[in-house]
Amino acid sequence: MNAASASAPRSINIAILAMGGEGGGVLADWIVDLAEHAGWTAQTTSVPGVAQRTGATIYYVEIFPRVGDGRVPVLALMPFPGEVDVVVASELMESGRALQRGLVTADRTTLVASTHRVYSMTEKMAMGDGRVDADTLVTAGREAAKRAVFADFARAAEDAGSVIGAALFGALAGAGCLPFTRSDFEDAVRRAGVGVDASLKAFAAGFALATAPAAAPIAAVDAKPAPTVGPRLAPLAQRVRDTFPAACVATILHGCLRLADYQDIAYAADYVARLEHLQGATTDARLLDTVARHLALWMSYEDTIRVADLKTRASRFERVRGEVRQRPDQLLGIGEFLHPRVQEIADTLPAGLGRWLLATDWARRTVARFASKGRVVQTSSIRGFLLLYVVASMRRFRRASLRFANEHARIATWLALVADTAQRDLELAIAVAECQRLVKGYGDTHVRGTTNYTTLIAQVPVLVGRAGAANVLRQLRDAALADEHGTKLAAAIAALATAATA
Repeated sequence: MNAASASAPRSINIAILAMGGEGGGVLADWIVDLAEHAGWTAQTTSVPGVAQRTGATIYYVEIFPRVGDGRVPVLALMPFPGEVDVVVASELMESGRALQRGLVTADRTTLVASTHRVYSMTEKMAMGDGRVDADTLVTAGREAAKRAVFADFARAAEDAGSVIGAALFGALAGAGCLPFTRSDFEDAVRRAGVGVDASLKAFAAGFALATAPAAAPIAAVDAKPAPTVGPRLAPLAQRVRDTFPAACVATILHGCLRLADYQDIAYAADYVARLEHLQGATTDARLLDTVARHLALWMSYEDTIRVADLKTRASRFERVRGEVRQRPDQLLGIGEFLHPRVQEIADTLPAGLGRWLLATDWARRTVARFASKGRVVQTSSIRGFLLLYVVASMRRFRRASLRFANEHARIATWLALVADTAQRDLELAIAVAECQRLVKGYGDTHVRGTTNYTTLIAQVPVLVGRAGAANVLRQLRDAALADEHGTKLAAAIAALATAATA
């Protein structure tokens, strides 16, 4: 390379990875306006992403210093791996996407990313905990980039009453990766003329985060402290404190709150009684804590009553209003897609009637005719709200329902197996308790999970007395969680049987 080409001006290439409604397009426009008012040539393009990332889009901006000979540069329309100077990611997984595409390089790229998470469809649909580890993403970003700026810019924008794009614009200014002053950045916001005060407030917050000495570690999630309970639950809470090891109290009290909210205080007392019965078989705090957590989850199984209850709560309407930033002069319509199958309808009925419906061909076919298609219920309308409110009010009859009978029969069998296994292999008993993770949701999800759970539990008698039995059961559980159709679990069980006969 000769001296002339080495000193020749080149473009600054900026890739912005954002999702719908986060102001990514506005951020790109601000950068273009900023550069053009400073005498640079600028160009922006956008490429829509896929629905799994809630409308994720890559906005690409190239800016080029104007030369005095009148020549016009030819700017690219898409970011090219190894040729990006700045990557701005509106969410932590978006920074991971940038790394995967090769847009972040150690010799060139400044990475500015928000540490908050919006989970992808693949993460949400996983049978187990499918979340990508946030610390891993941050570490990978720091290692891959020339400089990395991580902070929760979403919270900063929310506190300022603006969108995350404004906070990221401030972080871009604070990172010092563009040859413009802070006032140049702020003037670009003012020239846009929309939401200026809130945008500048978010800009300032983003700038402060980017220039802080220790910007952006992801806050560690501490163990939950014991919750505060109201006067109605106070006697039960005292019973818990007096009966169980201190290490288990917080988990059990959280379970009591969950189940009192799910059903009533008597139901929470049933939960505690079951744990007291288990304590007669084992006093190991780790096993009790594990069972307490999973028992609370199982006893608060999702049924049509629970779904209707959650969708008609005032807190849900408030949350939706906040998410869409509804103004006082705006009307909001909320449509809930519901598709209860015959099984869910039978589960909601009294146990005897539900069994009759499932066993009677003509009755089942008649109900299936009306339940064959889903429907959208407008819970923001009086009619739609009252429809779900009536379903939610059936909570008082839940104990008589078919689903209640079936779930609690499974729970009793599970607890008995945990107690029996604990007498011979404590670690295996803990692994048995953890198998409850497979039982979740409703509809097809619940059927698949319960089928895998039943298959898994059938292996416990085979594993008792075997070295490393708990690890084997956990491996089988992980195989079940990795594949909703049970293929991997079947293969793992076949391999286990082969090894046992070898």
